[in-house]
Amino acid sequence: MADKNLHQMTVGGGCFWCTEAIFNQIKGVEKVVSGYSGGNVPGIPTYREICSGLTGHAEVIQLTFDSSVITFEELLIIFMTSHDPTTLNRQGADRGTQYRSVIFYHNEKQKEVAEIVLKEMASHYENSIVTELSPLGKFHPAEDYHQDYYAKNQSQGYCTAVISPKLAKLRKMYSEKLK
Repeated sequence: MADKNLHQMTVGGGCFWCTEAIFNQIKGVEKVVSGYSGGNVPGIPTYREICSGLTGHAEVIQLTFDSSVITFEELLIIFMTSHDPTTLNRQGADRGTQYRSVIFYHNEKQKEVAEIVLKEMASHYENSIVTELSPLGKFHPAEDYHQDYYAKNQSQGYCTAVISPKLAKLRKMYSEKLK
């Protein structure tokens, strides 16, 4: 990254359409790309392969943010409160390892911050947090039709039933952080 204030964060909190829609609303987030990470097969995975649950990949977003506007820690707190980090390999009706809660850290500093946030957030949940914390390997951007999915498909059933309520919660909890 040419600008010293620009950094990246890669997280998965279930369906990437949801997390992408959330982080596109946050001040300081410059770019959000839906994709796949954490898998163990060669080549570039496809959505169909990811959905099989056999590749080991998770649906994730990789965002570029300006740390002079919002910190990695603040973004992680938003992430942890925008999905259920206590359900293993599941978010709502979406089930499988591709929907796991995961933070892929880019460097040791991100790992340290993530460990602190995970520990601090534990007291806010009745059940144990199962969010995976792993080093980022390869990130593969998802197919073009997944990018900006909510913005392009707001009236689609999944968007109105699942994503719109998450955005309403975001507006209620983090109005001062919104663009």
